[in-house]
Amino acid sequence: MSFVLGRAAREAGHDLVAYDTVGSTNAEAMALGREGRAPVWVAARAQTDGRGRRGRTWSTERGNLAASFATVTAANPALAATLGFVAGLALEQALRETAASLSPRAARPELKWPNDVIVDGQKLAGILLEADQFSDGRLAVVVGVGVNVVSAPEGLPYPATSLAARGDRTTAEELFQALADAFVDWLDAWEEGAGLPAIRKAWMARAAGLGSQVTIDMGTRVLKGRFESLDESGRLVLRAPTGVATAVSAGDVYFGNAASVRVEG
Repeated sequence: MSFVLGRAAREAGHDLVAYDTVGSTNAEAMALGREGRAPVWVAARAQTDGRGRRGRTWSTERGNLAASFATVTAANPALAATLGFVAGLALEQALRETAASLSPRAARPELKWPNDVIVDGQKLAGILLEADQFSDGRLAVVVGVGVNVVSAPEGLPYPATSLAARGDRTTAEELFQALADAFVDWLDAWEEGAGLPAIRKAWMARAAGLGSQVTIDMGTRVLKGRFESLDESGRLVLRAPTGVATAVSAGDVYFGNAASVRVEG
């Protein structure tokens, strides 16, 4: 089976470049975006030089999904960054539509701030945004999605799982087609950033750990408190034990037992 776009993605004018193996789908998508070929998806069965958040490496074993969507927007960088929420909502929808173990009567995929999808507390997918500015001020934005379809990486500082480990036979190609179509609806709802309030509301309805105690590792410092909300720009609002609220724009969030200590990685 090959990667194909669904009807909604085709009708929206989205393009697709598919590979068997590629260094980085994000890098390929960014190159296409700079060349004026956006909106376009780049998908691959294996990725050898993928990137994760905060400069981490992210390899994609054969059979997992690596896909990146490139678009061009006039939104400012802070607003463009909320495309990560668009991708999370689209991926959550696609997973529910294709994976039997994530049906309404089974486990529920949740969105972990800022850009992960988890199931039963285990990471199933990650999202990475990258942007480059044109001379006219517009941004080429790439939204990269990596999903553990057949296997999960080992040696991570947090639990991870795959669809196969949960008993699913969903393929990367099936998931991609559903993702590309779902992305159309959520991108339309985003409306170049004007629809962020609705995106924020939908994201919070699917949020992992909302209202619970969390630890946020920001690299240079660690914050602890209750995950209270997202503010109007999509920053995580953390309520400290002292009652002081802090809006956090980036960091690694840890729940449960991990919330009582700093976790490196």
